[in-house]
Amino acid sequence: MVQTINALTPLQDARAILAQNYDLTFSKAVERSTEKVFERVKDKIPEIEWPFYAPLIFQINALKKEKDAVILAHNYQTPQIYHGVADIVGDSLQLAVEATKVKQSVIVQCGVHFMAETSKLLNPDKTVLIPDSRAGCSLASSITAADVTAMREMYPGVPVVTYVNTSAAVKAVTDVCCTSSNALDIVNAVEGDTVIMIPDQFLAQNTAKKTDKKIITWAGACEVHETFTADDISELRHAYPTAKIIAHPECPPEVIDVVDFSGSTAAMINWVKTERPPRVVMVTECSMSDNVASETTGVDFLRGCNICPHMKRINLENILWSLHTNTEEVIVDPAIIPDARRAVERMIEMSRKGN
Repeated sequence: MVQTINALTPLQDARAILAQNYDLTFSKAVERSTEKVFERVKDKIPEIEWPFYAPLIFQINALKKEKDAVILAHNYQTPQIYHGVADIVGDSLQLAVEATKVKQSVIVQCGVHFMAETSKLLNPDKTVLIPDSRAGCSLASSITAADVTAMREMYPGVPVVTYVNTSAAVKAVTDVCCTSSNALDIVNAVEGDTVIMIPDQFLAQNTAKKTDKKIITWAGACEVHETFTADDISELRHAYPTAKIIAHPECPPEVIDVVDFSGSTAAMINWVKTERPPRVVMVTECSMSDNVASETTGVDFLRGCNICPHMKRINLENILWSLHTNTEEVIVDPAIIPDARRAVERMIEMSRKGN
């Protein structure tokens, strides 16, 4: 019987199956090949654990060349993925922009499902793989295309700005997408004094504070960021009185009001690297803080984060299996691709004009 790896396969069993096809021993060749990666992540991954990760990293990097594949990884991926096998890293906007430049025939999306769909929209003729199709998103699941259509009927003529954290079907019935990086610019750029901004209610509320336009919201939220409170920030201030606290605009407004800086994933990273505070707490997803810490010297990163369970469905084992078997392929209904792609491309074009 041919053994396979699926979403329910324990990591130990997955590794045993992979070992039937790939040498997963920690050899001198593997150690030499991955030593630069370990140097970047050694503060986050104990040395005793490195022989477990290194052979997988070695085999993935070899196989992606053989398969003409490129690996896109979101900032919320674990350090061994972000630093070890990713060719392109970034937030949702950065990954969307870079996806338009990909030359390889296969894209492996190390992120959540809507990100893989976005890559497919921008590259309909390429094969897009996601190592675990269960990697979803609370925002993407909070709204449907029918919901957007109903809002359009309720507010006729009002432009719809949709967060990229949505399905391709939702993007297909929107006017333009946005990310947390460009939300304010997109809202200000669309016509009219009223905007429907969906589905993240907190991103919409935080954007509304910076614009004169009226913003109509939807009751969606990111499960990583919605649970942070102003009391949490107060406790962090008490625990780390000399630290700067920065947060993502998917957090509730009362959180944003009491932090030292708020911005998108990319903006938070740039702020830390530019301002270089001696101590910082990043109120966002934990792996993002780990990845920035691995790239930034002289800054003490303190814990004040949450873990995204969906992002953590992606691991080295299922990345290697995805490349080995060309699974799981992301399929988008061809009928909705043109309209959904247009909404993403409008966002990218508006962002370029804003810069």
